[in-house]
Amino acid sequence: MANVLEKIKASATLLSKRIVLPEGEDSRVVEAAAVAVKEGLAKITLLGNEQDIIAKNPSIDLTGVDIVDPVSYEKTQVYAEMLYKAREGKINKKTGLPEYANVEEAKAGVLKDYTMYAALMLKAGDVDGLVSGACHSTANTLRPGLQVIKTAPGINTVSSCFIMVADRENKYNPDGVAVFADCAINIEPDANQLADIAISTAATAKDVAEIEPRVAMLSFSTKGSGNDDKFFKTVPKMQEATAIAKANAPELIIDGEFQFDAAVAPEVGKLKAPDSKVAGNANVFIFPNINAGNIGYKIAQRFGGYMALGPICQGFAKPINDLSRGCSVEDVVAVIAITALQAK
Repeated sequence: MANVLEKIKASATLLSKRIVLPEGEDSRVVEAAAVAVKEGLAKITLLGNEQDIIAKNPSIDLTGVDIVDPVSYEKTQVYAEMLYKAREGKINKKTGLPEYANVEEAKAGVLKDYTMYAALMLKAGDVDGLVSGACHSTANTLRPGLQVIKTAPGINTVSSCFIMVADRENKYNPDGVAVFADCAINIEPDANQLADIAISTAATAKDVAEIEPRVAMLSFSTKGSGNDDKFFKTVPKMQEATAIAKANAPELIIDGEFQFDAAVAPEVGKLKAPDSKVAGNANVFIFPNINAGNIGYKIAQRFGGYMALGPICQGFAKPINDLSRGCSVEDVVAVIAITALQAK
């Protein structure tokens, strides 16, 4: 994992992207901002009151970190207008009233929600990526992205993936890196969502893991060898998802449905799908639902000795990533570097 992270960080330093961190109240985030700037991983905008941040973190050298206080920042009114326009006509389900009756209500709202403020900075092009979640829930982090950033062109599904890094040689994964999705966000994706997940995960594999993606759509069946039409219809779902992804991204090397051994073992792939460019050679794996994905990555992690880097968010029009609330400073720094690569 260390080597892969170092590679990711080295690539990030070449890009000079600006990443916004809205959680200036969290000392881990503040320290990560300082580390990221010192290591040259990205330019950092940290949200919060500068005097409060410095007073709370006297030992952290924030030289080079751009601290923006939304209360007094010159573009806050512009962001409030953007939010009002983006949400105009939307009704609050709890009250039955408009989310924001006017720009001033939008301004009051954005000053209570710095993650939304950061998302508006991202939408405006004032930053290149957003990292949040150290002291906010996943919903609090992703909701502003869904409301104002939206999804990437041709993609309708926000998803997640893990970059899986081997700690020893493995003949079925000679590069030592694989990407698993979706293991954290979409519980029971349909065929169209799975196609989106496949396309987004291939982009993450290329841009962040820096591998050429060969995407396997996973199942308990290989090319129709199994069938669950009577009950769950997961086999036809994976078949349909494969066809949709091929149509939407014809340049992508993708195939399925495959059992895992047919996807990674050349001897099995050649036997079960002799004409496939992916069978026996896959490095990106799309699971049929979150049960399979979450179980799969944790088996690889605990039994296989793989390190799991993520979850990495994908599918947004601009990069947004969610931190674990138990994250370390090193975790935040790593996600900053990943987000910078997603912005390239």
